Amino acid sequence: TVPQKGEKRKLIELSIKNAMYYRQEKLKNIQIVDPDRHVKRIMTQMKQDLRMPVEPRHLECFDNSNIQGTNPASACVVFKDGKPSKKDYRKFNIKTVEGPDDYASMEEVVHRRYRRLQEEGEPLPQLIVIDGGKGQLGAALKALERLGLRGKITIIGIAKRLEELYFPGDPYPLHLDKRSETLKIIQQARDEAHRFSLSHHRSRRSKGAFKSELEGVKGIGPETIKDLIKVFKSVKNIKAAAPEQLAEVVGHSKAKLLTAYFSSIK
Repeated sequence: TVPQKGEKRKLIELSIKNAMYYRQEKLKNIQIVDPDRHVKRIMTQMKQDLRMPVEPRHLECFDNSNIQGTNPASACVVFKDGKPSKKDYRKFNIKTVEGPDDYASMEEVVHRRYRRLQEEGEPLPQLIVIDGGKGQLGAALKALERLGLRGKITIIGIAKRLEELYFPGDPYPLHLDKRSETLKIIQQARDEAHRFSLSHHRSRRSKGAFKSELEGVKGIGPETIKDLIKVFKSVKNIKAAAPEQLAEVVGHSKAKLLTAYFSSIK
């Protein structure tokens, strides 16, 4: 029998802690000395945990942002061998969806992403992670189905509240141990997609506010606004700019219009 209390119980607990510490140190050393072996071990573990037919060497994760229902935007981040591949990240402006519809937005961006990869003959990921539960996962599945890719790529959804993993056609989510390396990589990809998507959304919202204010200036058209955005980045910077600085970008006559406009609304 296993001791439940006393010195013998303490001795068992100490032995378990020492064994766990030894294992962690061993894994750290493998990561430093033999990084390929370390990656292989994690990929094998992810394949097993997520019931995949192949290792997820190429993972892509999607997230939507549409705070207050305006300027909806999405992002796709790419992980290769468990690490972010930032040069492969992609931003999306929602084109076909009216208003804040998270499911329709997810379907649109997943369809656009993989239609393009197919058209360009680029390699598809082994694993797609969707930030959201059953609803978002179902929307992404529709997109894959339209492209003939359903069943050819493993796809899962991660729900934020309990960090549950959802699989197509399975009503019960998978709960991985919080210390699981598989869960940590999925969470990292989800958090990175959220950060990238939110950053894109904020940029779009800021440009939208910028444009709407400048559209009130008589004689300043869309092309001039684009030039001003490119150089000054914000309305505050335009207001603070000297007439000579404005003239360098838009010419003397438009610089006068802008200076007069901002003087009139002070």
